[in-house]
Amino acid sequence: MKTCPVAHNTATSANSNSNSWLYLLERFDVGVIHLDKNLHVAGMNDFARRSLPVQDKLPFDKYVLDFHPDAAKNKVKFLLDQAECPVNNAPPMAMMINIPDRMLLIKVSKMGDAQGATTGYTLVFYDITDVVSHEHEGGARGNRDNEETTERRLLRKIPTIKQNRVLLVDVPSVSFIRSEGHYTWVHTGQGSQFCNLNIGDLEGRLDPQLFLRVHRSYIVNLSHVDEIVRDDGRMTLRMMGSTPVEIPVSRASAPRLLEQLGLANPVPEKS
Repeated sequence: MKTCPVAHNTATSANSNSNSWLYLLERFDVGVIHLDKNLHVAGMNDFARRSLPVQDKLPFDKYVLDFHPDAAKNKVKFLLDQAECPVNNAPPMAMMINIPDRMLLIKVSKMGDAQGATTGYTLVFYDITDVVSHEHEGGARGNRDNEETTERRLLRKIPTIKQNRVLLVDVPSVSFIRSEGHYTWVHTGQGSQFCNLNIGDLEGRLDPQLFLRVHRSYIVNLSHVDEIVRDDGRMTLRMMGSTPVEIPVSRASAPRLLEQLGLANPVPEKS
């Protein structure tokens, strides 16, 4: 698990090399979008134009929430609400929004005139796709057969939020992911971290050979499954760890789970 340079000790980061956060930060292009005080798009820099579907959405002079997909609207609104926080010097919030195959880290600041009256908002984003993901080499993905999904990159790190920091969780260390509304909790042997991507977004970005959605609210890392329990017709998974956790398995997911675990014979009922 590594910490974003925004919250990291700069003395440590100063020891830069080609893999350091400082080196990567220096190489990041920054997207900048200006909104007027009524939250209409007033302008953006060249990187934002290249990164966002500008030709498709035609966002200029439009209300910022009107051209975001439904899944992202609540997140963008949350960002804007945070910019209105009345607490002095409130830190900017960072969130990730999935647009087509990219992973963006976004912050919003309110802009004011000499008297402090709101004149507009500035959205700044970093494209961290290359940091948290890699190209998928397996062709068609699991039970998803649409073209968009096959083009997505698989995550090697999952961006999570803790206070004002972005923590990147190594994917192999993830035991399971639990859905909570539009958000998720990423569980490892060291605890759980909040992630503002929904479970569907994560399911499409994880290696289907290692991760399986076994319930509408759970994705499990198959290499972290310690035991399969069948009791009264219901199946649960016990995950590895000092505090065993039981994950429910839906009836629809059970056959695929057993297949991927290489279990030719049914798991006997609990005695």
